[in-house]
Amino acid sequence: MLPLVAFNHKKENSKLPAPEKKKFPFKDVIIGGICCGIPLFVGGNLQQEAFKYLYVGKVGFITALYMVIVPLFGIFLKRKLKINIWVGVALGVVGLYFLSVKPGDFGIGKGELVTILCSFAFAAHILVIDYFCNKVDGMALSCAQFFFAGMLSVVCMFIFEEPKLSEIASAWLPLVYAGVGSCGIAFTAQIFGQKYTNPTVASVLLCLESVFSVIFGWLLLGQKLDARGFVGCAVMFTAVILTQLPQEWFDFKKRDKSIQK
Repeated sequence: MLPLVAFNHKKENSKLPAPEKKKFPFKDVIIGGICCGIPLFVGGNLQQEAFKYLYVGKVGFITALYMVIVPLFGIFLKRKLKINIWVGVALGVVGLYFLSVKPGDFGIGKGELVTILCSFAFAAHILVIDYFCNKVDGMALSCAQFFFAGMLSVVCMFIFEEPKLSEIASAWLPLVYAGVGSCGIAFTAQIFGQKYTNPTVASVLLCLESVFSVIFGWLLLGQKLDARGFVGCAVMFTAVILTQLPQEWFDFKKRDKSIQK
């Protein structure tokens, strides 16, 4: 991503006259990268740890509880949310439950506790991005957060594990996919997308990953989608649509005043 960051900065400067050209804001990018990289590092590694104890669907469902945590954090940050977003969040949780958790298979153990902590970390990540995405260039912020999250992970790798170069080399394809696809494309797109949407809405939209994983698992891998899965997808889709409806439709006070006039 470094060449893209340099190209983007040069492109922005090319639009300005010589006296107004800006130096690269290293200080702001480093601060933003640290603040975004730490929760990304914590959330990502806790999620990896959770896979030792739980199956993928259950980890996905509990992780997606950031959809609830983000608006709860928003209350403390004095953010006002319309009723459609609250209803969308509630429906999203219900949809995720139908998609990811089998009936009667939900208990609280070590794996669940680790994943809940992971969910809090990703909720913090969404809110921190919401703060910095309009203050720092998105491409530079994304690159910086990966750098700091990666460095922290490398340190922990040597402390808690015994890495071998041969094993790392044998996993080159998943590493390339995770580095280019998941990080380079998806997390960067998240930063640019959050410039234009409420963090609570962003958390609901991000939860669609569970829906797409089920759909493409069915289409590409032959993993059958049962009736419960279809219900979960439908509820999740309804939740997303509800959060995207115009806020004016749910401003009942203004509507009542207009009716009285």
